Amino acid sequence: MNGTATHRTVIVVGSGPTGLLLAGDLATSGVTVTLIEKRPRKISNLSRAFGVHARTLEQLDARGLADELLTTGDTITGLRLFRRLSLDLSTLPSRFPFLLITPQYEVERLLERRAREAGVAFAYESEVVGLRQDDEGVDLDVRGADGAVVTRRAAYVVGADGHRSAVREAIGLDFPGVSVIKSLILADVRLAEKPGGVLTVNGRGDTFAMIASFGDGWYRVMGWNRRNEVSDDAPLDLDEVKEITRRALGTDYGMHDARWLSRFHSDERQAPHYRVGRVFLAGDAAHIHSPAGGQGMNTGLQDAANLSWKLAAAVQGRAPEGLLDSYEAERHPVGRAVLRSSGGLVRLARARNPLLRAARALVSAFVDIAPPVQRKALGQITGIGYAYPAPRGAHRLTGTRVSDVALKDGRLYEALRGGRFVLITPGTYEGPGVREGWLIVERWAGDRRTTVLVRPDGYVAWAAEGADAAGIEEAVARYLG
Repeated sequence: MNGTATHRTVIVVGSGPTGLLLAGDLATSGVTVTLIEKRPRKISNLSRAFGVHARTLEQLDARGLADELLTTGDTITGLRLFRRLSLDLSTLPSRFPFLLITPQYEVERLLERRAREAGVAFAYESEVVGLRQDDEGVDLDVRGADGAVVTRRAAYVVGADGHRSAVREAIGLDFPGVSVIKSLILADVRLAEKPGGVLTVNGRGDTFAMIASFGDGWYRVMGWNRRNEVSDDAPLDLDEVKEITRRALGTDYGMHDARWLSRFHSDERQAPHYRVGRVFLAGDAAHIHSPAGGQGMNTGLQDAANLSWKLAAAVQGRAPEGLLDSYEAERHPVGRAVLRSSGGLVRLARARNPLLRAARALVSAFVDIAPPVQRKALGQITGIGYAYPAPRGAHRLTGTRVSDVALKDGRLYEALRGGRFVLITPGTYEGPGVREGWLIVERWAGDRRTTVLVRPDGYVAWAAEGADAAGIEEAVARYLG
């Protein structure tokens, strides 16, 4: 593939949730996309993630998938991180004031269906073995199931291929960090006795355990025993899972018929850059962290939502100067914040030192009695609290997440489903951007006078009070290219 066709193509490596959402977005925007996956075609029911937070549900709502995903699991409105620390999700300023407990494979199923319907080409059993790039594109060497190596060329490549990313290695980026927890255990089991809630979590002494219901008779168990930290490849049987669960929760609920048993260790790592030339990293290829707070899959999906519309604009020749650089500028600090918050929770939970235990008690008490602190904690864990940097002198809304506001004809996240910018204005606008199909114009449901230009990922690009047509046209030209 060469010539002008190359400039309109993107290759995404990795068909997990991050890669699927990104590829689906690009194809929906009219970009030619190939998705390369090392594994055979199969959505595994043995994936680790099981919780979908509010901000991710909002992003899925902007793609018409959230309501269907809600039918696959159960919701909870409270998170208990330590025995005395609880967070009330029902107070979230979102259409989704809860945590959805559903397995990752349900998320992947919907995202894969959307990607296929949008025209994404899938290449399974294909492994990246080499990468070269120049000023005009990227050459990717891919070895197929038959052992033959084929070179594919694209305008851009995105590595969404997990913590052992072949793309990250090919562009020479380190993945610095540390191991936080050794020898976590995972199991999918059936239970003779039903736990009291959708999610059961507790730590006692040197053990920790969590049980989450998949809603179909299977339960995910995750646990840790400080006294038995062994390598990931050490044998694991159901008796060990039962023992950890009994120590932490007081009962093993009569677990039986394990369909999957696995050990893994939890690392904190982040690539120093998310972009090298025409190659980008997203999801676990860019950052991994402890499972505390259930932020892993969610952070990756939000990486994809941030990057996809920017890549589409670049491929279609309408990206303003610096737009692609803004991906790393916006998402790298978020990844770093997630590493800090999830790592801090793990260190407090594991605390043996009396001073750290006292600190944990103090944190728990302070969060419970200080609403601003609880709001910040909720915003970080659920993803709705993050905002992106705004230019000096910009309107206070610039860079902030927009909630699902009511419009004269519907609501914002329905308007975002076309993957375009949305201009919400008290007046009218028929200038550039509308004619090209890059911009949707909506009116407030009420008498609000602020004009807001909302990016395809649901963040404010620009806002003004009492803006006239010339001011709006200037802003549209600046942000839509």
